[in-house]
Amino acid sequence: MNPATEYDVALSACDSYGDTDVESALREVLEAIDGLSFVKPGMRIALKVNLVTALRPDAAATVHPSVVCALVKLLRERGAEVVIGDGPGGIYSSSYLHIVYDICGMRQTEALGAELNDDFSVQEVDYPDAVKAKQFPYTAFLGKADAIIDLCKLKTHAMMGLTCAVKNFFGSIPGTVKPEFHYKFPQATDFADVLVDLYEYSSPRLCICDAVIGMEGNGPTQGTPRKIGCLIASRNGHMLDAVAAGLIGLVPKDIPTLVAAERRGLLPADLSSLEVFGDPMQFSVPDFKTVPAQSSVFFHVLGEGLPGKIADFLAGRIMTPYPKLDPSSCIACGKCAQTCPAKAISMKKGKPKINRRICIHCFCCQEFCPKGAVKVGRTWIMTLIRKLL
Repeated sequence: MNPATEYDVALSACDSYGDTDVESALREVLEAIDGLSFVKPGMRIALKVNLVTALRPDAAATVHPSVVCALVKLLRERGAEVVIGDGPGGIYSSSYLHIVYDICGMRQTEALGAELNDDFSVQEVDYPDAVKAKQFPYTAFLGKADAIIDLCKLKTHAMMGLTCAVKNFFGSIPGTVKPEFHYKFPQATDFADVLVDLYEYSSPRLCICDAVIGMEGNGPTQGTPRKIGCLIASRNGHMLDAVAAGLIGLVPKDIPTLVAAERRGLLPADLSSLEVFGDPMQFSVPDFKTVPAQSSVFFHVLGEGLPGKIADFLAGRIMTPYPKLDPSSCIACGKCAQTCPAKAISMKKGKPKINRRICIHCFCCQEFCPKGAVKVGRTWIMTLIRKLL
């Protein structure tokens, strides 16, 4: 292996979640990027793990516990204290998070000396360097750590196209506050800047992606598990996301957070300049079922003045995906109506009714539907275009 500091992003084959496979792959990617050189004895390191909701590890919605355990072992070997947590959708409280920890398999880490976060205080942040999120509430356990490590999962996302390293930091916002951000920043371009702001404020020292089994289709919680077969690591979450997107057939312009990162000078426009350890083509899944990001990221490019505005409006109506109910899967729990930040969903005769005039296309309803009854809908024109392409 060449000197570790040469590599911006590293990939290593990982065929299963068996301890031997995971530990070998993790050591390889971390050695390639010199990923743990910052760790000193006595440091308190927070692992920001994607624990989006209380789902079993085999659902592929959350980081697999074997990946978390392997990292905890390496950090404890270096004398670090480790605290694990997230701010998933729902009430940010001990009672709810401990249910999430149990179901997601995080209890295994306690036997290795890690803590599961039980500090549910919130600190108010002023971030003048932000583009959009200049003030926000922040999960305090991250702010109290000496360093943060980003542990994310490679999944599709109806609003952002991809959820990986950068999107993971929406979990730094307490769960019940998240709808306020969706409502305040309904356009994909603006929301992407919020996510980049949160990531940049948190400044994780290391990003690790569980791409052993990813999620395709109706992500980020109710999609289908799909084998990709690798772990990915980088000291830069934007670079990691760009490489991860390529594995599933997406390019940076498909992902609003990558568009925002490039615009802000946080990601090189020419990705061929990245030094990558491992062969991304080895893990490429060209038929991975992706979903289009909110197409408002492509709007406002059809000219100035009234004709351009009309063209943009029509393009938006045609191209923007929307939440669509599958009545046969709906159990009338009302979760979608409860989580909708725009209050665009009401329960009528025991079933959700979506008011499309006020829907902001944030897909919170789709993300938190416990039965996957909310799908990503497309206009008939976009369906035809996708078939022809």
